Amino acid sequence: MVDPPWDLLLTVAFVLTGTSGIWTLVVCPGSGGQTVLHVNHTVMSATMILMIWVILRDVAVWAQVAVFVILTLALLPALRRTSSRARRADVVGHLALNAAMIWMLAAMPLLMTNAHADGPHTAGIAGHAGHSGSVAALPPTAAAAAAPGWAILVNSLFVAACAAGLIWWLLRAAAVREHRLPALGHGLMATGMGTMLLLMPA
Repeated sequence: MVDPPWDLLLTVAFVLTGTSGIWTLVVCPGSGGQTVLHVNHTVMSATMILMIWVILRDVAVWAQVAVFVILTLALLPALRRTSSRARRADVVGHLALNAAMIWMLAAMPLLMTNAHADGPHTAGIAGHAGHSGSVAALPPTAAAAAAPGWAILVNSLFVAACAAGLIWWLLRAAAVREHRLPALGHGLMATGMGTMLLLMPA
């Protein structure tokens, strides 16, 4: 779960990205063969909102990981089908966001040990679902330990990937009018995900 005011700000952001994905699916079905991409985008938005507000158990968390692994595999053929470098970069960006999502779900126990040790309101993300039991079960000394350096490094790389995605989709929105709404939605998703990743080890 996320502390105020980030909980409301991020919820609004992901409601907007989810609405963008649903709108594209309903109004432009197929949308150039990118249905899987927009389904992925919509599911990711819903999952992020769930992470902000609901505490889930480990089974539910790993079920979400499985869903995003499946969606990632479903996106891979798009890399071969498209001949456009710009669209291929779009797909690579979505694959990077999926990898960041999987990392976020799997790495919560590593990155949020201080949040559990210090109390629910001392970190940006106070306790993620599914991992509440994992860290709470650790001895006090283990729970109070800082996140491993390699985990912080990997997390930072994903934050950088989200920032790169934001820049790319802002450029796409400025350059291609018919791609503007989806590109802005993707850029907002990258911003929200990068923010969540920054808050995790806070």
